[in-house]
Amino acid sequence: MDEPQELKPSHEWVRWFWLWDVYFVVGFCAVSLLMVLSDASTTAKIGAVSVLAAMAAWYTFFGRPMITEKVPATIRQGRIFAGGVVLLLVIAVMFDGNASFALFAACPLVFMTLTLREAVPVIIGVNLLPPVSTMIRDGMSTTLAVLGPGTLFTTAFALAVGVWIHRIIAESEDRALLIRELEESREEITRLSREAGVTAERSRIAAEIHDTLAQGFTSLVTLVQAAESELDRNTDKARRHLALAARTARENLGEARALVAGLMPSALGTGSLDQAIHRQLERLAEETPIRATYRVDGELGELPTVIEVVLLRAVQEALTNVRRHSGAGEVTVRLNAGETTTTLTVTDDGTGFDPTHVFDTAYGLRGMRSRAAQVGGKLTVHSGASGTTIEMEVPR
Repeated sequence: MDEPQELKPSHEWVRWFWLWDVYFVVGFCAVSLLMVLSDASTTAKIGAVSVLAAMAAWYTFFGRPMITEKVPATIRQGRIFAGGVVLLLVIAVMFDGNASFALFAACPLVFMTLTLREAVPVIIGVNLLPPVSTMIRDGMSTTLAVLGPGTLFTTAFALAVGVWIHRIIAESEDRALLIRELEESREEITRLSREAGVTAERSRIAAEIHDTLAQGFTSLVTLVQAAESELDRNTDKARRHLALAARTARENLGEARALVAGLMPSALGTGSLDQAIHRQLERLAEETPIRATYRVDGELGELPTVIEVVLLRAVQEALTNVRRHSGAGEVTVRLNAGETTTTLTVTDDGTGFDPTHVFDTAYGLRGMRSRAAQVGGKLTVHSGASGTTIEMEVPR
């Protein structure tokens, strides 16, 4: 199996390859014209020009598509092409020594298709063609005097151009690789952002369901059970429980519709935050024997909707926890409106819990803390044998 090509031109290199094509065409035409005007025999001229034409065709139909990656390239194909270029150049020089000027076009082709380590000895060898052919024809002394300095110059020039070509290709490859890595990184960032967005949306919906629908269903179950226990003893009281259950079910339905529609909580859609908190406490007093107190310190004013939602959800979750877990007889809800922050405090006289581990298991409290953090606020929980205090501070 062929080895993979080591020197693959990047898209940037290929984009400017037409400049090399212009150079190659100009060089081919100039050398051909030089040979036509030379003193060599007609046979030598025709032979040399024909061989150079074959070299141009060899480059056009085999070398160029490989160099510009229009066809799959391997190291073996690169060596075959470079070998063909050198062989054709040798034959052309044998016909007419003036064909050695084609080195200016042939040397870059060798560097484009071979590795630098392979190209250097080949370039040195082909640059020795003119002096060797002249030495065979005219002798060593004439060769050294006439062609020695020129050969050294052309060899050095060819090597310098070859190193420059390899450096340009290497830099272009590095740039292309960097661009590919950046594109892959951007795609990965996009994918991770999309996944993070999906996760955040799932968490938001889960928190909404927990803070609204789940709490409403808990109240429904409690009220229905209370109505069942009073059916045989006190039908009026059972009817009141059922009436509260029906109202809770309607409110839950409104919350569900608001959640689906992506609107604000239905409790805020029909009034202010202050009124919504009042309704939550009234419902608690109707459904349980817990005494509820509510007060506002300072001028509450108008708050951003997102802040009102966070505060209302915190009140709902705190009251649900009081109803379900605390065994409290009294709860106090307080809003303190400062100049830059608004502080919500919910205090009960229940049994309390260990606040150091509660966030590991209590989804509702984790949701409260997450909501506060999303708006730049913070949540603090103090709990013990004498009761629990939940404090949320959010910016105005």
